[in-house]
Amino acid sequence: MKIPSFGRRAGERNIPRHAVYLLPNAFTTAALFAGFYGITRAVAGDWQGAAWGVLIAALLDGCDGRVARWTGTASDFGAEYDSLSDIIAFGAAPAILAYQWSLAQLGNVGAGAAFCYCAATALRLARFNIQSGQTDRRFFVGFPCPAAAAVLVTAIAAADLAGVDGGDAGAGGATTAAALLLALTMVSGVRYYSFKDLDPRRRISWRLTAAIALVLMALYAAADNLMHLLCLGMTVYLLSGYGYAGWAVFTRRRRLAAARARRKR
Repeated sequence: MKIPSFGRRAGERNIPRHAVYLLPNAFTTAALFAGFYGITRAVAGDWQGAAWGVLIAALLDGCDGRVARWTGTASDFGAEYDSLSDIIAFGAAPAILAYQWSLAQLGNVGAGAAFCYCAATALRLARFNIQSGQTDRRFFVGFPCPAAAAVLVTAIAAADLAGVDGGDAGAGGATTAAALLLALTMVSGVRYYSFKDLDPRRRISWRLTAAIALVLMALYAAADNLMHLLCLGMTVYLLSGYGYAGWAVFTRRRRLAAARARRKR
């Protein structure tokens, strides 16, 4: 006699909580390796190689979750493994790169800034894990760790290509400010568009298409090289959260003022 399956809808796969699947975890392992490669390159003083290691890790990190959802192989193990990989690739690797490039000259201050960035990454990941499924999937709460890592490493790589010496006091101060700003933004309540609801089959207006094209053209015209272009693009994304927050405050104040005006009538 066939035993009925209670608590599970018809046609739904019964995926074990602790299942381990090869394909999505292979992407996660590749991202972990890219982050580790970035650390080895940073220790060796290869700033460009270190930056590319973190950027490749960010690209692979964006693939593992999608692959798991497309193939129906999502699991608790994969989610935990992904978070542990992210701490290395987007916490430790960028922090070590920043420290090796310019923060080491500042002594304990530089080490503290690098640690704050790494710790903020871990806190951001922990909050993301406990809030998963409880927030609007269209937005991230706090700046995403891969994006923060991309801002930091592309800024360092672009500065290096421009001939900036990481040993200068100005470079050390700028790197400290960038690391602390990114750390605070990761653990903040600022919301960032996640792009998870984008549908390539959905039609968009010609005005939006023209605006996107103009932004891309402006970034391309302002960039001297690929790293500079990536740094500008990720910086625009970083500022977009603050712009959205400011617009939300402005519109909320306008609504409150309009409501007060209606009550006085």
